[in-house]
Amino acid sequence: MTGTSDVVLIHGAWHGAGHFAALAKELTAMGHRVLALDLAGHGTRARFPASYLTRDVAALRAEVSPLADLPLDDVAEDVVATLRRFAAPPVVAAHSMGGAVATRVAEIAPELVAGLVYVAAFVPTLLGSSGAYLDLPEARTALGGGLYLGDPSALGAVRIDPRSTDPAYQDELHAAYFSDLDRPGFLAMAASLTPDQPMSFLTTATGATAGRWGTVPRTYIRTTLDRALPVALQDVMIRHADELAPATAFAQATIEAGHAVFAGAPAEVADVIHHAPRRGWRRAARG
Repeated sequence: MTGTSDVVLIHGAWHGAGHFAALAKELTAMGHRVLALDLAGHGTRARFPASYLTRDVAALRAEVSPLADLPLDDVAEDVVATLRRFAAPPVVAAHSMGGAVATRVAEIAPELVAGLVYVAAFVPTLLGSSGAYLDLPEARTALGGGLYLGDPSALGAVRIDPRSTDPAYQDELHAAYFSDLDRPGFLAMAASLTPDQPMSFLTTATGATAGRWGTVPRTYIRTTLDRALPVALQDVMIRHADELAPATAFAQATIEAGHAVFAGAPAEVADVIHHAPRRGWRRAARG
């Protein structure tokens, strides 16, 4: 049995609600009501380093982020406040670093979440934080070292430069995060990225427990061509989550796609969300 529901979309690092336009269109066509959020400090709620706006690239490598003091809990509580306004709990689908937010949200208020869908996303459980998972051997990727500016611990953020006009930098950003898109599609996405991802998303433990987060039905969309979050690391996080909460073990779907699967294969992602297990539904058989 399947059915339409409200769906809340949570973006990943440097992204915003607008990046989910194609996915939201597919879900809406299926009959879902869709709300794509701008997380605190992101999208239309972004806060920019002054040097990013003035294009002082040298200063950009050293200027402390205006998001340096933004805690993960504040971001999660902001999402929880939005979920409290729904008449019935929605499905929450999160991409990439948004998975850390979604995990914390479901731990704080599991009763407000009908189901969780992790789209090539972090699921920090047994090791505590997303950063702890990035320290694993499975996190080794083909990414080059030139994407990230400055010392994240000094800046208080992982910083990129989406406004760079350096073709080599653009090539690396394209290959790392938007490999499924052609050049015009990538440039359109990059134009609305923001430069800073607060370090708290990486360093803060989500506190996921079997008795709260683990009560929410969950689905994972694996991306086999992912250079930013390798599928081997995705599988470690799936395994750890299932060890923590085996009663709600992940339903899994695999898409041959890179990290921006929500933009490169929106119909496939929407189909998985549409069929995802949630409270009050049993999982539908899929042909």
